[in-house]
Amino acid sequence: MPQHPDQYIPATAAVAHIRTLTSISPAIGIILGSGLGAFASQVESAVTIPYADIPHFPQSTVVGHSGKLVIGTIAGVPVAVMQGRVHAYEGYPITEVVFPARVLGLLGCKTLIVTNAAGGIRSSLRPGELVVLSDHINLTGTNAALGPNEPRFACTSTAGQRFFDMSTAYTPSLRALSVQAADNLGFNLTEGVYLAVLGPSFETPAEIRAFRTLGADLVGMSTVHEVIVARHMGLDVLGLSLVTNMAAGVIDQAIDHEDVLEIGRNAEKQFTSLLTAVIPKIVTSSFF
Repeated sequence: MPQHPDQYIPATAAVAHIRTLTSISPAIGIILGSGLGAFASQVESAVTIPYADIPHFPQSTVVGHSGKLVIGTIAGVPVAVMQGRVHAYEGYPITEVVFPARVLGLLGCKTLIVTNAAGGIRSSLRPGELVVLSDHINLTGTNAALGPNEPRFACTSTAGQRFFDMSTAYTPSLRALSVQAADNLGFNLTEGVYLAVLGPSFETPAEIRAFRTLGADLVGMSTVHEVIVARHMGLDVLGLSLVTNMAAGVIDQAIDHEDVLEIGRNAEKQFTSLLTAVIPKIVTSSFF
């Protein structure tokens, strides 16, 4: 798809089309990463829209990203759930990578939940473990806010600025809600720093040693740009990583994408229980 010089125009066209298919105005947007798409089956009164049917929407090409937008409710909360995302390594410009997140904001979402499959850098992490993101390091070589500033994407009166704050990119109170929800469910949810690279190759052991020195706990190929535009729009953000493998050099084992998907399937129950518990708490907090 050719890059449009004004992303606001195609984003409003996408929103207009979605609104012809459902009257639900989602309060929370959820982007599901590799192996986590099954969570969308929790959506009640669901309207499922293939990305291919939405004007200007980029198409997922990676196994584990089915490419559907599911709008409905979870625990009575109106949500828009993306089964899969697109990545820069697929050949998409960053404006298209973040186009769906922009659309979620224009649909009315006040909170964005971003999820991903990640490699564990911190040695105490284990495959299958969930981590709530406290911060990120962007080593992709670009920034989703590049180009002319577009204040029309602002979802609050203080958002849409050319230079915007990222000191609390991942909303602290949402992190606390998630940690408490996990504790209530009987498991420990730790916090971690996510480092993003461009991909698609997995990292070398030397790179992982460097990333550990930088303070990274997890590594992946997504998420940070969606978070950047979410903060530009004024959305609150909750980030969750599923550790699907230990990063290169942490253990003596090759990394395979099929293993990533399998770990996702195995962690489905815990991931689903956590999100299902957190979502109603978000709308009863001070955010709404």
